[in-house]
Amino acid sequence: MTSTSPPPGLARFNALEERAALAALHEVCASTAWARRLLAARPYPTADDLYAASDAATAHLTAADLEEALAGHPPIGRPGPRDAAFAREQSGMAGAPDGLRAEMLELNLAYRERFGRVFLVCATGRTGEQLRDAVRERLGNTPERERGIVRAELGRINRIRLARLVDAEEDRRT
Repeated sequence: MTSTSPPPGLARFNALEERAALAALHEVCASTAWARRLLAARPYPTADDLYAASDAATAHLTAADLEEALAGHPPIGRPGPRDAAFAREQSGMAGAPDGLRAEMLELNLAYRERFGRVFLVCATGRTGEQLRDAVRERLGNTPERERGIVRAELGRINRIRLARLVDAEEDRRT
């Protein structure tokens, strides 16, 4: 007989008091609308259900909600001293030479000037050179195309962070 209960980490997340769950979701994504939508759909029977809810919530973000989500992300190569999660995600920039760091700063500024927001990319597993190439390529996009790419990248980042959240919850129990 198979069990129908969720994995331990997900069960723990499902059982969190609303304020604590909302805080945990805000660590994943700074959009209040996204977090509230995921909160309202609890409990999740499987991690895949949680990821699907995240994808749906990301797809339904308004322009203002998307900007709120992006406001929670530092520029590539410039996480703050308390941003351990961002530093881990952007680890491809950690050992980048000074020239590449300076180029990324210029490209981040050019992107912000062109699109009015931080450059967002799922940086996990990418090298500094790959991150540089991504921003170079995307600077040529139309604003409409870029909005779609940003939404897709945010969805990827949210999935990775949700998996980490559920795994972290599992780690606490073992």
